[in-house]
Amino acid sequence: MVSRVRVWLNRTYAENVFFMDQLRRNPSDRAVDIHATHGDADSPVLAAADTADLEPEGLSPAGYVEYALDQCRRRGIDVFVPRLHQAAIVAHRADFAAAGTALLAPPPEAVAVFHDKVIAYEAVQAIGVAVPPWRRVRTADELVAAVDELEADGHRACFKPASGAGGVGFRVITRAPFALSQLSGFPTPYVQLDMVVEALRQAEEQVDWLVMPRLEQPEVSVDCLTGPDNRIRLSIGRTKNGRRRGFTLQEQWLEPARRIAEGFGLHYLSNIQFRMFGDVPVLMDVNTRPAGGLHQLSLCGVNAPWAAVQLALGEDPGEIVPPFLGQDYAIVSGPRQLRAVSFPQQRVEETEPLPAAVPAPVDSVEVGQAAQALPL
Repeated sequence: MVSRVRVWLNRTYAENVFFMDQLRRNPSDRAVDIHATHGDADSPVLAAADTADLEPEGLSPAGYVEYALDQCRRRGIDVFVPRLHQAAIVAHRADFAAAGTALLAPPPEAVAVFHDKVIAYEAVQAIGVAVPPWRRVRTADELVAAVDELEADGHRACFKPASGAGGVGFRVITRAPFALSQLSGFPTPYVQLDMVVEALRQAEEQVDWLVMPRLEQPEVSVDCLTGPDNRIRLSIGRTKNGRRRGFTLQEQWLEPARRIAEGFGLHYLSNIQFRMFGDVPVLMDVNTRPAGGLHQLSLCGVNAPWAAVQLALGEDPGEIVPPFLGQDYAIVSGPRQLRAVSFPQQRVEETEPLPAAVPAPVDSVEVGQAAQALPL
């Protein structure tokens, strides 16, 4: 009898409820138990899991590693998919292996390269992948100089943190004065240069930003699955152009993504994002973790989460070619059930088989999901 696989996701995005759904609906018909932890008791991933814990707040990276090792030992975790404190966790891969847990994450060297966008851009340029022009700025004077340079070349300037994820801190620079019209409608990413400069000059600490041209659509996110042997098993591009989403296997996107994933050892699941700079695809960002929208590959007949778990368990799924490319689609929101109480109910006896999750039909939260052939 094949044993159940126990998978843990720590403090992950709400959209990964679909990642969890795909693990349970795996084509191997293997029983999967999912453990989830989060700092928010009302995260939908806690309700979707078989067992769940609230994470302690205020732990240092080293303290979190100890917490994670304890979770793996107590819960009998086979595969751990770390998002929070990924860098600290992968540095202790041998300790997790000794606890019987495989880490579904790249080695520490790969995580370190892509933690800092400056280091990442320099590294991928060295292997022949195109990147946009960029300047690292820490002061108001450096910001003004970088914006002046980009605007002189006919570009609209934007900035984002040198480290970070999910578009947090991204802003587009404008020289138009602040006006009442900007207080109508919804907030936008545009900020006045003079206001940013003044804020920087009043700040007591330096910032660490990348200033670059605002890149054009489409955005193409290439989801990659790479083995510990540095060989790609899967690469599919997801296109984003306004509301419209789709899929691509065009080599102008996939070839540089494969070069990055294999060249830097981005083992297991990674997401490599490109946009257009003029008529050239350039690297925008690299995520050393599964993308929140990874489940959308199901519209191409692919279950990437399960293939990654197989790899982590030493069960090589081989090269995965999508049997078809799904139709264009849009992202819509839908309800997802939450627990009736502020803290998830726990299974009492750890030695018994874990029950299927039974969410309480009381509250709900909206999470994005891909719908096939939706009118746009």
